[in-house]
Amino acid sequence: MTAEEKIKIAVKALDAKRAENIQVLKVTDLTILGDYFIIANGNSTTHTKTLAEEVEFQLSQQGIGPHHREGMHGSNWYILDYTDVIIHVFYQETREFYRLEQLWADAEHVDISDWITKE
Repeated sequence: MTAEEKIKIAVKALDAKRAENIQVLKVTDLTILGDYFIIANGNSTTHTKTLAEEVEFQLSQQGIGPHHREGMHGSNWYILDYTDVIIHVFYQETREFYRLEQLWADAEHVDISDWITKE
């Protein structure tokens, strides 16, 4: 499965569970950590956990499991590492504290407007 296909599934899963401020950053030329970062947040720790679990479930339905995961036991920040796509799901205040979008300001923003619900 391509990185773009993983991104589409993950973004749709996050959107379906009402993730806030979903961003996809192309970091291919900036780091060896992965090719894309998906960043989103929930509005409570329960919501945040649900978002991470939904992404993992939807990708597992396609036979794709994370290479590594962090924070699955009551955390404010969940990381799902699919090698080429790394998904960060934050509690809102934690996202504001770490400001990954500012740390990776040189990254290219990927247009995901076709995959999210317009409100």
